[in-house]
This record gives sequence, structure tokens and C-alpha cells, in this order.
Amino acid sequence: MSVAVGQATRHAWDREASAFLDRCAEALLAEPPGPDDPTSNPRGDHSLDPDGSAVIPPPPHRRAAVLVPVVARAEGLQLVLTQRAAHLRDHSGQIALPGGKIDPAETPRAAALREANEEIGLDPGLVRALGYLDPYLSATGFLVSPVIGLIDPEARFRPNPSEVAEIFEVPLPVLMDRARYQLRSREWQGRTRYFYALPFGERMIWGVTAGILNNLRERLSR
Repeated sequence: MSVAVGQATRHAWDREASAFLDRCAEALLAEPPGPDDPTSNPRGDHSLDPDGSAVIPPPPHRRAAVLVPVVARAEGLQLVLTQRAAHLRDHSGQIALPGGKIDPAETPRAAALREANEEIGLDPGLVRALGYLDPYLSATGFLVSPVIGLIDPEARFRPNPSEVAEIFEVPLPVLMDRARYQLRSREWQGRTRYFYALPFGERMIWGVTAGILNNLRERLSR
């Protein structure tokens, strides 16, 4: 690659990253709604039910947080995802965002960073928290607070084999493409459950993870 082409690529990358930061500053929540906030109206797979008959898990909800990690690469902005280990009891082999339960007296941001450190070896000092998405209520009663974080390109990921089989990245423009999100359904606990699915190569991103990513797409596209 010539120096001129390299500089043009770098300038395009800088513009993309700068535009992403500006859009996050405009569109994301500065703070996540608290679990007892009467104005909170969490999104969830129940929101996708076409006839509005989905059963919404009643409170109290179990609090959780996930990190939505975005990293600027030479080829553009990428979002970091994991594939859960095959031996796990719950959601084995599924595509996920790093995250987990919020400990007592812990903030969603602290929980998301702690879990990302435990699952993929991400140094919390290399994460710039940009804001929050609307909480996502899972069908199992977890109220998930997604934290959007910009990751230092120098960060190195290390999967924890007890939880993560693989770490991979998806170009952000892929996740911003509405046409890629497929509304699907399946029977679960005697009812029809609706959810988003997003094919990516040989992988399938679906359920809560796809729902959160679609919420990110909607917020940044407003």
C-alpha cells in the first residue's frame, strides 16, 4: 500500500470513529434507569410479539449488565462478541456479549467491566464508557443494562476457557443493517416466543444478544 493510500485509509477511519462518538453522545442514555424507576419501560423479546399477548416476567427482576465493546480497527469499527463454552449449563455455545449478574452495591458499569475482565481478559482501564441502552428484560426475568464501551485498539483479549470458547469481531456496519435482522419464533414453555436472529457467516446471533444489538441499531439510527 502506498503512503498516500495509507493516509487516506487512516483519515477515513478517523472520520468513522469520530462520527460514532458524536452519535453516541447524542443518542445514548447518560445513566441507566434504576430497577425501581417508575419511568423505566424495559425492552425485551416480549416487545416483538405481534399480537401483544406475550407474558412479561413480573418483578422483582434479577439485575445484570453487559458490555457492548466497540473497537476501532484499520478496516473500520468492530463489535466484540463471544461464543459461550460448550460445557456450560445455560446457553452453551451461544453468541453473547460479555456480562453477568450485578453484585449488591455494584453499578451496571462496574459489573460490565468486571465481567468483561473475567470472561475475555479485557483491562477495564482500556475501556471508555460512552453511555447506556434501554434495559433489556429477558424471558427468564433478568433486567440487563447494556453499557456501550469504546475499547483501546491496543487491548488484548484472552478467553476464559471456563466460560468462553471463542472471541470474534463483527463489523459495526453489519449490525447497523436493519435488513439483516430476522424475526423468528419457537415454542418455549408452552408459548410461542418471538426473537431476532442475525446470521453472520457460519454463526447465528439471536435472542437477547440480537435484541440488544438491534436496540443499539435503532438508537444510533434515530
